[in-house]
Amino acid sequence: MAKKFDEKYCLSVFERLLAADSTTGQYEEVQRVLCDILEEQGYPYQITHKGGVIADLGGEGNPLVVTAHLDDIGLMVRHVNTDGTLNVCPVGGLYPFYCVTENVRIYTRAGKVFTGAICRTPNSIHVTEEELRSVHPDFRTNVCVVLDEDVKTAADTNALGIDTGDMIALEPRLQYANGYIKSRFIDDKACAAVVLTAMKAQKRKKLPRKVYAYFAMFEEIGHGTTWMPEGVKDVLAVDIAPTGPQQNSDERKVSIFAKDSRFPYHWAMTNELIQAAKAAGVDYVMDIFTPHYGTDADGSVMAGYDIRHAAMGPGTANSHGYERTHVEGLKNTYDLLMAYWMM
Repeated sequence: MAKKFDEKYCLSVFERLLAADSTTGQYEEVQRVLCDILEEQGYPYQITHKGGVIADLGGEGNPLVVTAHLDDIGLMVRHVNTDGTLNVCPVGGLYPFYCVTENVRIYTRAGKVFTGAICRTPNSIHVTEEELRSVHPDFRTNVCVVLDEDVKTAADTNALGIDTGDMIALEPRLQYANGYIKSRFIDDKACAAVVLTAMKAQKRKKLPRKVYAYFAMFEEIGHGTTWMPEGVKDVLAVDIAPTGPQQNSDERKVSIFAKDSRFPYHWAMTNELIQAAKAAGVDYVMDIFTPHYGTDADGSVMAGYDIRHAAMGPGTANSHGYERTHVEGLKNTYDLLMAYWMM
């Protein structure tokens, strides 16, 4: 029988991962945090040249990769405006209406960190009501990052060492309420925490097949797991299941993905997930995610590997915004993962 879901451990790991800003491409800090956790658990691991981390869970034959990603959507400095504010562009699928007024941290390539906020321009409804109400926010024209620094000109900002190409991370703002988890970057740090919780519970049990846990750093831009360890046969992505109209996904349940915006998931492997869910009494639903969704399992297939691919994850509201899920959704994801890799 699988060990009971350790909610306290899972949430503590989630908090540790959230505390490391990791806008896609800037993975060093979260990689260090992850490696610390793997060393605490006693798993051997390798770091890919690109920055991903692959832990070896043991077992023999028919290798399975379970993947969850640790990169977050965010912003990059496009150029410094004449008034010292920052014109920005998105990294990954971040939309301005989902992040205006958020607090941010700006990371320069020289290692300095500055704080600021995402603002509309103009920015006060008391004196520019019509412009703010009628004009859609757009990173290119009327949204900027203001610095918590006394800057009035582009030269002032440049003198701080801030320049085009610097990375901007959003504040996660984690909160718990009645089992609900509210935060940015539940996608996909909550899922990574679930995988790590399952790994801790699995540590002293022999797996019936070879299993790797692959923590990718470039999923949000489409190439997180485009390299695979030798001999891999199956890839299972653990990622959020967006809720919404005509969706079956529920924050208290785990979704098994039938299809996303790219193509259907492997029929037989998906059926194995369904079989495992039923056998373990997991509260699950089937769902399809279009038109703007994909997982790292897709990237592995498109890279040309002869593998089966499937995906599952907790129902999550407000995807790519201030997201929300429930500990029951994490528990059901954990239960299904534990049941599947023991098949």
